[in-house]
Amino acid sequence: MNFLVVDMTHGGVKLSIKLSTDNKNRVYGYDIYNTLKESELKELYSNNVKLIENINNLNDISDLSVISPVHCPLEEKDYKKEINENIKYYTHHSGVKLILEPWIKRMNSENKPIIEITGVKGKTTTGFILKEILNDPLLLSSLGAYIFRENPIILKKNLSITPANIIETIDMARKISNPKCSLDNDGNIFKDEINYDSAIFESSLGACGIGDIGILTNIIEDYPIARGKSNASIAKEQIFNCSLVVCEYNTLNEYYNKHNKNNINTFAINDIDANLIARNINYSLSKTTFEVEYENLKTLSGDLISGRFNAVSFAPGPQHILNILAATSAALTLEINEDRIIEGLSNFKGIIGRSSIRQISNSTIIEEVNPGLNTSSIEKSINMVEAYENYNIIIGGKYGITCEEIDENKLIKMISDKISNNPSVKIIVTDELGHSINEKINNMEGKIESVKYIKELDDAIDYSVENNKNILLIYRSNYSQVNKR
Repeated sequence: MNFLVVDMTHGGVKLSIKLSTDNKNRVYGYDIYNTLKESELKELYSNNVKLIENINNLNDISDLSVISPVHCPLEEKDYKKEINENIKYYTHHSGVKLILEPWIKRMNSENKPIIEITGVKGKTTTGFILKEILNDPLLLSSLGAYIFRENPIILKKNLSITPANIIETIDMARKISNPKCSLDNDGNIFKDEINYDSAIFESSLGACGIGDIGILTNIIEDYPIARGKSNASIAKEQIFNCSLVVCEYNTLNEYYNKHNKNNINTFAINDIDANLIARNINYSLSKTTFEVEYENLKTLSGDLISGRFNAVSFAPGPQHILNILAATSAALTLEINEDRIIEGLSNFKGIIGRSSIRQISNSTIIEEVNPGLNTSSIEKSINMVEAYENYNIIIGGKYGITCEEIDENKLIKMISDKISNNPSVKIIVTDELGHSINEKINNMEGKIESVKYIKELDDAIDYSVENNKNILLIYRSNYSQVNKR
């Protein structure tokens, strides 16, 4: 078969090389953003991947399959126009499914569930909640790839959630059970022992459709992609290619109401029309209690189940409860018993690197760290601590770490509205994001006096601790950039 893999930046190198391992395939690569490093060029060359500079050069190949990411400005119709009408078109996500077909069959034959997670916010947290419930899972998240057992195995930290890294995660897990020095290791990713009992894959901008369960956490901001030709909600619609889908109730109704509900379970807070809801929530910074109620929830075996149970977990705000409900819905869909779910939820204490609590001297610090923070998620975090006294809210972070950048004007308006409604709110801005916000505030006609700028994050934390203030830290970055203390 002939393949053209487009975009070497977001996993295209890995996809090209994996396809080229089959000698029957002829693989071409198109470095549309011109980002290839010298080492990657050599790797592609050594694997017989031929790079092209113009896709028109392939217009005489009648059986060509094009694999292109959903965020690429070139769409299916563009490839058909520039190459020929007979091409087969795959996204990077569906290309991964094509490559993994033997592994998927193996997982299914061994009754080992596969779960895919996408959404704008809450993906990583939902994955880590699920790993507390499922048996010995393989997990790919924005924090890295792991096999969770009694003694967890870190496969790789800070691995991106581009779809090609699902293949790399599976490959790394294989090498744990069949190391290079083993005579049993002939490089075949699909025939070796599967040394985990379930697989959870967080994925950006959609899903591969390999999941027994697909989870769509939310679309709290529908940001543009593909140079404005598409948006996040369109890309993440790929989740509905999974066998059964768990989706936040309002997200389904607003963006995906056309989908047949026969393979969809919904979750919500106090919305009786959802399949699973949380009632009687008593929020606490360290331990929140709530009641889970579910009705006519569809399982993988085709049954409809209903029930109710009480649970406790780390969930200081409504957004955390929704993540818990997403994971709980998926677990019930897999027919995991309530006691196991209750135990898993109680074991979840937050994630160091996303949502967690720590103590410095007399100050309690709630950390909300995320490389893709936007105004909506920042506002939800602020809402979480408004009922508590003696809090400084620190907002800051980096740029250029995700495709989705933050709308500073929208953020400044939200901050202004918060302070107008509650003058006791104390906000500190810091780092690159804080500097830019501070510059814009200083140039406004009505300057927001109660917003303080402190250049360095550590200094902003020290300032609050020295003044015996508790801290809500909302930081747009990878945790490795924050964990300096």
